[in-house]
Amino acid sequence: QLQLVESGGGVVQPGGSLRLSCEVSGATLDNYAIAWYRQAPGKEREILSCINSRGVRDTYADSVKGRFTISKDNDKNTVYLEMNSLKLQDRGVYYCAVPLSEVKQMCVFFRGAGLWGQGTQVTVST
Repeated sequence: QLQLVESGGGVVQPGGSLRLSCEVSGATLDNYAIAWYRQAPGKEREILSCINSRGVRDTYADSVKGRFTISKDNDKNTVYLEMNSLKLQDRGVYYCAVPLSEVKQMCVFFRGAGLWGQGTQVTVST
């Protein structure tokens, strides 16, 4: 019953901003950690950042540090990724994911993810 649905992607100019959303249904967000991943064209899917069930954040990708911020609103069951100063290299499909069920509250993804959303496309172009 757990579902993740990403939204907010689109086309933006370099230097612009976007705010992505990951809506969680079928569960209470305060019981789950959520990570944002990005898959650039022709590249492997890369974890960007995570927020655990308590709201503690971790950023893993050096390329987005200082520019992307993960946050959440438990009342709306939604996790956000605020992306600023976007670069051409930020293009790709952005996914949200939850951990494997046994570690669902923690930002633990080294064994993979338990569930993915369908992704939302971000295009950065002039």
